[in-house]
Amino acid sequence: MSGDTTRPRPDPTAPGHPDDPDHWRHETAHLSAVELHYVTVDANQDAVDHPTGTAPLVVLLHGFPEFWYAWRHQLDAIADAGYRVVAPDLRGYNRSAKPDGVDSYTPDRLVGDVRELVEHLGYAQADIVGHDWGGAIAWETAIREPELVRRLVVMNAPHPGAYERLLTRSPEQLLKSWYVFLFQLPWLPERLLQADDYRIVDEMLTETAAPGSFTEREVQRYKDAMARSGDLSGPVNYYRAIARENAREQLISFLPDAVTRDTTVDVPTLVIWGEQDQALSVDLLEDLDEWVPDLRIERLPDASHWVQSDAPEEVNRLLLEFLG
Repeated sequence: MSGDTTRPRPDPTAPGHPDDPDHWRHETAHLSAVELHYVTVDANQDAVDHPTGTAPLVVLLHGFPEFWYAWRHQLDAIADAGYRVVAPDLRGYNRSAKPDGVDSYTPDRLVGDVRELVEHLGYAQADIVGHDWGGAIAWETAIREPELVRRLVVMNAPHPGAYERLLTRSPEQLLKSWYVFLFQLPWLPERLLQADDYRIVDEMLTETAAPGSFTEREVQRYKDAMARSGDLSGPVNYYRAIARENAREQLISFLPDAVTRDTTVDVPTLVIWGEQDQALSVDLLEDLDEWVPDLRIERLPDASHWVQSDAPEEVNRLLLEFLG
């Protein structure tokens, strides 16, 4: 299908950055409970191959301690392949709304944000791509609202069933997850993250990623986004909310006639995994087809947890090949 490939320039009052292309547009979705800031890139219409002439939608969900910019290497590649691509700041992050309270960050609310964002953009279905916490939300979206997901791509984020199982079997993974327990404490995690001009954020990106994956200027953007996130209770509350929900589910499981939550994923799924991840074991990939029947796993031996920044060309190739 042919068409005008010229992309509109953004609103000059939008929160752009001098390093970013003009066609990366900043917009806001006014959802029922929150406002989500997002960056979107229109599809290259010459590449659109769809019966209605409408470009399919790809939603990119970032992790911790990131923001929409985590997908800087993927935005244009996906749009050039004929997709409309959208990368939001998740609730609590950067320029999106920051509701108070742990209960504002429960999985059902996070999945609800994804559903409402897709509907806000005028779609009934989208390809959902997530990394880290964004990957956790992507898993839950496919589990809870499978009709919303055409295809699922998860990068270095464990399926909830696989994670729960490995925690009970692997002292190594339990030790790797020390920060999850730290984040259950009140106020201290927020203070530690903010200390010394977000030094921990700097170290997380530069010391655990492949060499050269993050420039100093890029790291500064991540730190600026975390500063913009306020007191950081929003990002930390993701960990508190999921821990409370898991504790409730564990208690319920001991009740007579308790029904275990079904975490089957019934949509085509690609998992891309950087094997040098210091926080998540590759053992989380074992027997994953137990929960995900239509599964493809791609391991990148030299990539870290920050896989889409470490190996952007390979990730883009795998991603676009899978999305079709």
